[in-house]
Amino acid sequence: MGRSGAHTIAGTTIETIAGRMLPVEGGPILLRDEGTRRRWEVAVEPFLLSAVHLTRALHGALVGASPASTAGPQTPVTEVSWNDCVRLCNSLSEAAGLRPCYSGLGGVDAEEVVFDRSADGYRLPTEAEWELACRAGSAEPRYGELDEIAWYIGNSDDEIHAVATREPNAWGFYDMIGNAWEWCWDVFDPRVYGPYRVFRGGGFADRPRGCRASCRRKSHPTLRIEDVGLRLARSPSA
Repeated sequence: MGRSGAHTIAGTTIETIAGRMLPVEGGPILLRDEGTRRRWEVAVEPFLLSAVHLTRALHGALVGASPASTAGPQTPVTEVSWNDCVRLCNSLSEAAGLRPCYSGLGGVDAEEVVFDRSADGYRLPTEAEWELACRAGSAEPRYGELDEIAWYIGNSDDEIHAVATREPNAWGFYDMIGNAWEWCWDVFDPRVYGPYRVFRGGGFADRPRGCRASCRRKSHPTLRIEDVGLRLARSPSA
């Protein structure tokens, strides 16, 4: 979907997405990697983040079709690669009259992709932004009782569920833990894993250990995974 397709949906889909974006004030967040035991603090600037995953219905309206699945239209779209996601973000930005965040697209390993942090278009959250929004001020592993906030192996019946059918966190974000993992901008550890990108949050088939605010996982930017989708972010307009 390019700029020429913006009027084919009469702005409805874009307005729906924009209406679901919640502001996050920013602030410091301490990240950690359990494998290396590395810890690092990130100062996060204010940003906007969607209250829910991008659904199959909205994804289909934006790109013409979603990956084949028996899941319902209000479930998170999954089986979208990291490369798919950044292309979608740029196309959505162009259709909305915003400045795209990404350039250098096209390489298989995504090593040439550049993130323009001053752009006001749609994008993936950084993992620091993601964790700050997920925690919503909490220092606990989760922002609530797992069965109340998340679809995971203990209650999902091995199926993905419609978004916003568990309790949100204190800032109004749904399914930050469980249901579907979410791609983030960041490279996981380039010295060890090359171009592998981070995804966060846990999925419907994960055990409790995978459903924590600090849990980090990774995959190659070309891979499409049955329980990995996306949540849209934006930087505030100047």
